[in-house]
Amino acid sequence: LHSHGSWRPKPLLDTTRFTLSFNSWHRKNHQDSQALWKHEAVQKYLETLSKEYQQINHLLSADSLNGFEQRTLRRRCADLSPIAAAFQEIKEAEREVQELEAMCTELDSRDEKQLLQLALEEKESLDKKMNVLCRKLFQLLVPKEKYDRSPVILEVTAGRTTGGDICQQFTKEVFEMYQNYADYKCWTFDIVNYTPAEIGGLHHAAAHISGENVYRHLKYEGGTHRVQRIPETGMSSRMQRIHTGTMSVIVLPQPEEVDVKVDPKDLRIDTFRARGAGGQHVNKTDSAVRIVHLPTGLAVECQQERSQQMNKETALRTLRAKLYQQVIEKQISQEQSARKLQLGTRAQSERIRTYNFTQDRVTDHRISYDARNIKEILSGKEALDKLINRLLEFAEIEAVTQYLENLQTLEGGG
Repeated sequence: LHSHGSWRPKPLLDTTRFTLSFNSWHRKNHQDSQALWKHEAVQKYLETLSKEYQQINHLLSADSLNGFEQRTLRRRCADLSPIAAAFQEIKEAEREVQELEAMCTELDSRDEKQLLQLALEEKESLDKKMNVLCRKLFQLLVPKEKYDRSPVILEVTAGRTTGGDICQQFTKEVFEMYQNYADYKCWTFDIVNYTPAEIGGLHHAAAHISGENVYRHLKYEGGTHRVQRIPETGMSSRMQRIHTGTMSVIVLPQPEEVDVKVDPKDLRIDTFRARGAGGQHVNKTDSAVRIVHLPTGLAVECQQERSQQMNKETALRTLRAKLYQQVIEKQISQEQSARKLQLGTRAQSERIRTYNFTQDRVTDHRISYDARNIKEILSGKEALDKLINRLLEFAEIEAVTQYLENLQTLEGGG
C-alpha cells in the first residue's frame, strides 16, 4: 500500500500490449504448455504474482484499510487467487515428478523391472496432469477476448479453379463439417443463406451459430482453406491427376446487442425467388431478400424462411453484424499495438489449412500441425475439436510468450 493510499498491482497479461501472430510461432520451436512453464521468465512472473497475492492477503487481514482500499484489494485478490492456486498445484505436481524420476533411476540401477514399469506409468500420468494444469494456468493468465462468448455469422464461399466443380463440392463438405461441429458442441446452427451449385456442390452459404463460447472456438477458422484431390469423374479421374481448389471461410462475432444504427434511406431491398432445397415453396413466391447497404456496398441475402418479413429481419441482423465488424476493424487499425483479430476479409488471403485427400492428411500451416484421416476431420466431431483446441493452446502460449518478451524489453529499458 503506497503513501497515496492506493494499491499499484503488477499487471496481469494485457492483450492490448502485444500482437497475436501465428507466423512468429515458428521461431519458438513448437513449445507446448509444459515447456513454456519451465521458461525462466514465466517462473519469475508467476513468483511475482504469487508474492503479490500473499501481500494482499496480509494487508486485508489488517484493520488499517478504509472501504475503498479494501474493495480495490479484494478485486485484485479475486483476480490472483485462481492463478496462485494453479501455480502452487503445478509446483506440487512438479515435485512429485522429480521424486518419481529419482525413484526410477534407483530402480533401474537395482534392475527392479516390474516396479520400474509401474513408476514409469505413474510418471507418464503425472506428465499428462502437468500439461493439463499448465494449460489451465495459461488460460487464466490470458484474458478472455471481448467477443469470445458471442454467437457468430459463419460464411463459406467457393473459390475458382480449373475443372469447375472441385471447389463447390469442397465448400459443401466444409459447411457440413461446421454444421456437424455445431451439433457436436450442442450449439444452434441456423442457415440464413444457401446457394447450391448446379452439380451438387455449394457456391455460398451463411449460418448463424449460437451457444457457449462459439466465437472462441471458431475465431481462427476464418481464412482460405485449400483442397487437393483427384476428381471422381472426368479425364482427371482417369489420369489420376490431382486438382487444387480453394474456398474461404469468414467468421464474424455477433454480440447479442449490436449497437449499429442503419438508416433505412441507406438500404436497397430486393426480393427474389428462393433457390435450392425448400420443397414446393421454392420458386413460387418472391420471399428471398437481398439488402444492399449503399454507403459501404455491403450486400447480404436470406432465403431460408417462407416469410419475406422473417428473411428481411434475418438479413438486417446479418448486415448489422458486418457493419459492426467494420467498426471493430477500424478500432483495431487505430491502435497499432492492439491484438489482431482474424476477422472479416483481413485473413482471407492467408491459406490457413490444406486438405490433401490423396495423402489423407489435413495440415494447419499456422502451427505446422498434421492430422490424419480427413473423413474424421470433415465429420466435424472429436478430430476437428482436437485441431481447434490445438490452435487455441498455441494462441495462448504465443500470447504469454510475446507478453513476457515485451515485459523483459520494457524492464531492460529496450
